[in-house]
Amino acid sequence: MSHLVYSTDQGRMCPECQQPKDACRCGEHSDFVGDGSARVSKETKGRGGKVVTCIEGLHLNKSDLSALCKALKRRCGTGGAVKQGRIEIQGDWVECLVAELKQRGYNAKRSGG
Repeated sequence: MSHLVYSTDQGRMCPECQQPKDACRCGEHSDFVGDGSARVSKETKGRGGKVVTCIEGLHLNKSDLSALCKALKRRCGTGGAVKQGRIEIQGDWVECLVAELKQRGYNAKRSGG
């Protein structure tokens, strides 16, 4: 399952209708966040030493991002939330989440941290 999100000829593309964002037929393109490449990293700064795994860069609208967050929380058996267009999962789940996102058809990779 591959979603075209950018074309060198036309720029940003809507993954739903495969049209350039300015000619989008589904009307949801203004709600999308991210560039389409999921970057998974872990953070501890400002969290009292607790580890949180962050996923950013997914090209999804807010409702799809929330649904994916819910599925990933269930997969890991832990809590989490969507904050500022990124998914935060409690604990160190980087490898597990990269594998899960790839299985779901997303371009996912481990990022610094």
